[in-house]
Amino acid sequence: QVQLVESGGGLVQAGGSLRLSCAASGRTFSRFAMGWFRQVPGKEREFVAVISWSGDSTYYADSLKGRFTISRDNAKNTVYLQMNSLKPEDTAVYYCAAAGTGKFPPQKRFEYEFWGQGTQVTVSS
Repeated sequence: QVQLVESGGGLVQAGGSLRLSCAASGRTFSRFAMGWFRQVPGKEREFVAVISWSGDSTYYADSLKGRFTISRDNAKNTVYLQMNSLKPEDTAVYYCAAAGTGKFPPQKRFEYEFWGQGTQVTVSS
């Protein structure tokens, strides 16, 4: 079992930045690829980004490339999502998740085994 706890969400003006953190505990964190998803009410949970277990490989949703950066620190059991140039349409609950074994990059919800509780990001115009 892996427990994931997100933090760093909040209210920010358009054009601003936020860094989300996801702290993991339980099973060996470094074994898992780690991803970020987001969801707004009434819509499907959307893939944002994923990073391989080693941190050597990353993959992003096409619409977010260049603004969002995923990283991880295996010594701290933490994965990060740096979000720059935020837009009102980035408003959502952001979730981190740990992917089970499988090909990289995992982009679908069913490819992830463990989920955090989410953190709200609100971007005002």
